[in-house]
Amino acid sequence: MRNRSSIQHRKRVSSPRAVSLIAALWLVSAMPNLLAQVAGGAGTGAGSATTGTTGAAAAQGAQSTATSAGHGTPATEAQVATGPQAYAAAAAPGTDPRKPPPASPGALTLQQVIDQARRANPTLLAAEANLRSVRAQEIQAAVRQNPYFGIAGTGITEPADAATPYTYSVQVSRLFERGNKREYRIQDARATTAQTAAQLEDTIRQTILQVKTAFTHMLFAKQSLAISRAQLADFRHEVDIAHDRYTAGDLGRLDYERLDLQLGDFESDAANDAIALQQASDQLQTLMGVATPSQTFDITGDIVPPLVTQTREQLISQALASRPDLAAAHAGVDVANAAYRLAIANGTADPTLEGEYERAGPENSAGFNINIPIRIFDRNQGNKETARIAIDTANLTEIAARNQVTSDVDQAWVAYTQAKTLSDRFGSHYLDESIDVLGIARFAFDHGGLALIDYLDALRDARSTTSDALNAYQQTWIAIHQLSASSATELTP
Repeated sequence: MRNRSSIQHRKRVSSPRAVSLIAALWLVSAMPNLLAQVAGGAGTGAGSATTGTTGAAAAQGAQSTATSAGHGTPATEAQVATGPQAYAAAAAPGTDPRKPPPASPGALTLQQVIDQARRANPTLLAAEANLRSVRAQEIQAAVRQNPYFGIAGTGITEPADAATPYTYSVQVSRLFERGNKREYRIQDARATTAQTAAQLEDTIRQTILQVKTAFTHMLFAKQSLAISRAQLADFRHEVDIAHDRYTAGDLGRLDYERLDLQLGDFESDAANDAIALQQASDQLQTLMGVATPSQTFDITGDIVPPLVTQTREQLISQALASRPDLAAAHAGVDVANAAYRLAIANGTADPTLEGEYERAGPENSAGFNINIPIRIFDRNQGNKETARIAIDTANLTEIAARNQVTSDVDQAWVAYTQAKTLSDRFGSHYLDESIDVLGIARFAFDHGGLALIDYLDALRDARSTTSDALNAYQQTWIAIHQLSASSATELTP
């Protein structure tokens, strides 16, 4: 039986080719002992913590891998890698997180989801209704003062005589605004409408960011579930093989049960991923304005994020020119200035002109009145000062918004560059290496060339690498969406 201590001190190598070579060379070095145990009918005990020898067919396969063309000569590196590498390649399909998850017919793309959200999201619909109501205030601001009409009668007695004639009078009056009050009211209303429109655009920007983020969460939850199920099916097959080996006396009971216990982790991962997918689906459909989420709702999209071609400086410049929240802050300055001009105008006196016609018996008379308030005490000075301070506040708010725009783009850019570097590293190196290492470890374990503890380590490393890769891809996508929102530029294809 092979001493377990011989495989406890493993040296990590970065090349998949080197890993496959080491595994095959180990099989070559262990071949005499394997053949001797097969010839002597030796087997592993039921409680062994290490793997036993394989059957004659496994030994023959390993020996044919270690020699070239049956001539007994040392195998080349390509020949040594043939068995484990082929095994690794056979295990790779269905577990590569870079491949998009399967989608059902009618699955929605990101753009289709965004279009649906813009049509039906109740938050956006409420913001649009608010804009219409604010715009209606422009109509009210433009109205002129209404005239007043009055009728009066006196001396209506019985019987009427020259001393007490019937007397009737009609009055018409109207207040005339001075100081361009109507003009400044219109300017103030229009500035408020422009600010509200910019706030609506910012609400749309933030809602679309929420939709994109929810779409990404659902897409990666879907991918994680697909991978978990594929890994569960693959590992269940591995346990079946281990059971056959245990039944044949080629694997100890302890090793088999420890391997079988790992199924619980795979089943737990699949169950948790199914819950996460359903929750992400419900959240996304809610943002789309769906009242009752559908169980058959599906989306499709790429897992590997694209490359952002713009530079940080270009994105900052675009953000300063297009961010709706900055436009809303700038419109707030216009609102404050218009309100100040209106406050000044409201401090002026508005005369009221009245015309009157009166008939007393057979006599007719006409006259007029002019009423002008004397603004000695109340000159609207409090509102003037409030409006003046509001201008300073609005200017500072605009500066703060401008600084926040630059900071948002800078933070999103840092998050994107770091996440993209890591996701590219996983995509171009770690995932392939992980798949290769796991395939070789599975090949060696199934053929009695690797201890269970080492195989479980390789299995855990592979699952961790897949999870880390998915997380890196997801973080990169989220960083791209945040960068798009912060720069007010669509960066996804």
